[in-house]
Amino acid sequence: MPRKPSASQPDTSGKAETTEDLSPAFDRLRKAAEALPGVEEGISYGTPALRVGKKLLCRVKNADTAVVMVDLEEKEILMAAAPDIYFETGHYKGWPCFLVHVHDIEPRELAHRLERAWQRLAPKKLLRMRGKPAAR
Repeated sequence: MPRKPSASQPDTSGKAETTEDLSPAFDRLRKAAEALPGVEEGISYGTPALRVGKKLLCRVKNADTAVVMVDLEEKEILMAAAPDIYFETGHYKGWPCFLVHVHDIEPRELAHRLERAWQRLAPKKLLRMRGKPAAR
């Protein structure tokens, strides 16, 4: 992964810069995604993010919460099954992503969620490299 953004890095999104320490949350996301090819670090809405190709895989929302891309049907199932980990606010209703209590989710579960998102978003070339069918 090319670069490591930090909470003190300049904001390039036009959004206000945060003063929270986002490093622990981003470290958890980075570690969970380390086996996924083509994942790159960047900034989204002024916070550290991971992308595959040009598509957002996940980002830190705040020191305790991450935004993870997901299929809408899967989103509803996960939020019903584990509302203490997966949730949404009104802003995210109807969007293919959910919020995750990033420090409460088990590392293997977080890695699985990021792999599922990666399968949906990765370019076909990366999917072939990994031997995964597209989950679109």
